[in-house]
This record gives sequence, C-alpha cells and structure tokens, in this order.
Amino acid sequence: MRVVLAEDLALLREGLVSLLEAHGLTIAAAVDNGPALLKALLDHRPDVAVVDVRLPPSFTDEGLQAALAARREVPGLPVLVLSQYVEQLYARELLADGGGGIGYLLKDRVFDAAQFVDAVRRVAGGGTAMDPEVISRLVARGARDEPLGRLTPREREVLELMAQGRSNASIAQRLVVTERAVTKHTANIFMKLDLPVTADGNRRVLAVLAYLNR
Repeated sequence: MRVVLAEDLALLREGLVSLLEAHGLTIAAAVDNGPALLKALLDHRPDVAVVDVRLPPSFTDEGLQAALAARREVPGLPVLVLSQYVEQLYARELLADGGGGIGYLLKDRVFDAAQFVDAVRRVAGGGTAMDPEVISRLVARGARDEPLGRLTPREREVLELMAQGRSNASIAQRLVVTERAVTKHTANIFMKLDLPVTADGNRRVLAVLAYLNR
C-alpha cells in the first residue's frame, strides 16, 4: 500500500514515516507544504493520503485544499486528515463530494499505533475513520435535518459508531446488544436514509456520509 504523507513538523513527519513503514506500508512521498502535496498526489496517485490541514505557506487550509484538488483530478482518492484541531468547515468540505475513503483523526487522540495504521488501511479501502470528537462537533449542528430526523436515538448511536469505522460486531459489543440487533438497526438506517440496495460496505459509507455531510 502506497502512502503520500503531508506534515510540516519534521519530527512528527519522520515519526509517521517510520511508523507506517514498520507496519508494511510504502511511503511514496513525505512533504511539508501544500503545493508539494498536490504535486505528490497527482504524480504518485497513492492508495491513501495522510494529510495535515494546516500546511505552509499560510498555515490555513493548504493541506485540505491540495487533497480536494487532487480528488477532483483523481475521483475517490482516499484521504485521511490528521489534524490538531476539529476544523468543521474543512471536514464538511472533504465530505461534500460524496465519495468514500475519508477519515479525520485528531493528533492528540491517536494513542495506539496499530489502531492508527488500521484507520489508514480502512480509509485506503474506501471506508471511513472518524474521531468521535470530530463526529460530535459535526453532528451538533443540524441534528434535526431530514432525513436524519427519521432515525431513532439508538439508530443514531449505531450510525455514529459506523462513522468511526466499527463493524457490526464491534458496535454490538460497545452498546451491549446482540449483533442481530445491530444488523436490524443498520437495515432500518439504510431504509430511512433511502439508500439503494448495493454492497453492504458501500451502503455503510453512504450512510456515514449522509450522517456527516449536512
């Protein structure tokens, strides 16, 4: 699996390179600014980009804007944002094109190397990896928006855990219910969000996007 990494802090960038390589991933490029990131993404067409939002030269949103520009050229390019802050506007913009393969993790809440690498692999595979704090900030606004307003509180709980990239078995364990109950909730979520019958994994991504992209 080939990764393009964008992080302006040299020590953190080198640490992430070492971590990902130690888990068998290949670093196609490791850059420290927005223009270099865009070039690397278009030149290498990686399996996943791991991107800080705030990069030189202005330290505003160069990282995300480079990732978004690359996704316009390479539709569906998987992007995992690794940021110090919950940037609601930026997160929504990333989700706006409706494609899968997206994630948003907070640097100071990544405590486990294996868990981080799993998130990178999950996003590369077209799934989602969202930090619970990011989800909470995003869903705090417009909580009654349709069609999400059709969901019961338990269904919203299940969908929030789906957004974190959890499987049905993991959700069942977290909520202390049976996996069969989670499967039923998931089917209800798909129905209420008017999602077509496709591969279940695709519908999970679509449901998460509907939940977050409001």
